[in-house]
Amino acid sequence: MTGGLVVVCVLSWNGREDTLACLDSLGHVTYERLQLVVVDNGSVDGSADAVEAAFPSVRVLRLAENRGFAGGMNAAFREALRSGGEYALALNNDMVVDPGFVAPLVAALSSDPRAAAACSQVLFADPPDRIWYAGARYRPKRGYQGRHSLYGKSPLPPGTPPYETDRACAGAMLVPRRALERVGFLDEELFAYAEDVDWSLRARRGGLHVLVVPASVVRHKVSASSGGEASPATLYYDLRNALTVVERHAPLGRFGTALRRAEAVVAHTAQAVLFSSRRSDSLRAVWAGWQDFRRCRLGPMR
Repeated sequence: MTGGLVVVCVLSWNGREDTLACLDSLGHVTYERLQLVVVDNGSVDGSADAVEAAFPSVRVLRLAENRGFAGGMNAAFREALRSGGEYALALNNDMVVDPGFVAPLVAALSSDPRAAAACSQVLFADPPDRIWYAGARYRPKRGYQGRHSLYGKSPLPPGTPPYETDRACAGAMLVPRRALERVGFLDEELFAYAEDVDWSLRARRGGLHVLVVPASVVRHKVSASSGGEASPATLYYDLRNALTVVERHAPLGRFGTALRRAEAVVAHTAQAVLFSSRRSDSLRAVWAGWQDFRRCRLGPMR
């Protein structure tokens, strides 16, 4: 399939081997008009040098410091627009892509002018036959949104038509130039986690929607950069940013706000107790996330 220029934006932070594996899989992609950009988010493990040595045709943007997912991906988006890309494809460096994953995303956006983004069906890298993301609900009165739709289920057949979802997954998300110009970039104050939720809600407020495209398949080493789904960093950012975003977009009265906050804190505390291998550190991270949310302190975790 021939379509508009797609600039794949891979964000890397101290994940050299994951980044190299991701780029190796991108080398087999069948879509013709493809450019690759790697943003190195202040890595200290030699990631940028390794990419330039192994993949000399890939553009590498070296940031002096870690700007988080939002800041690093925004740098890549700006580079994509400067280089004439019709589409920017946000991609985590811990993804391994199927060769045909780009064309279905482009086709979905080309046929739906109200689509702000098209997201891949994201499977676990291990086990490889289970869904991690195939869309997600957003319930504005709730403080904890729960797992993604179809989490842990068998993969959807590639013939499944694209469908709308409440929340995008920026780990594998194609965005047309028109949407970036209309909706804007990711909120860098959030730093990491929930920036794609915030962007999805802003798109919806502008009359647009987000699609999931099951024919586009990638595989994810879940939360590799932050240490896992119940790691201290993940719990901190997820709690702080989830509450920031939900109160930004769906304010409630005093009683409803208190219930929503309590649900968020209890759910993240339960994750720390039940699923973290570093229980004490994770509980401290939940408390820190709650405290920083109350203080309106965003940016990187201190």
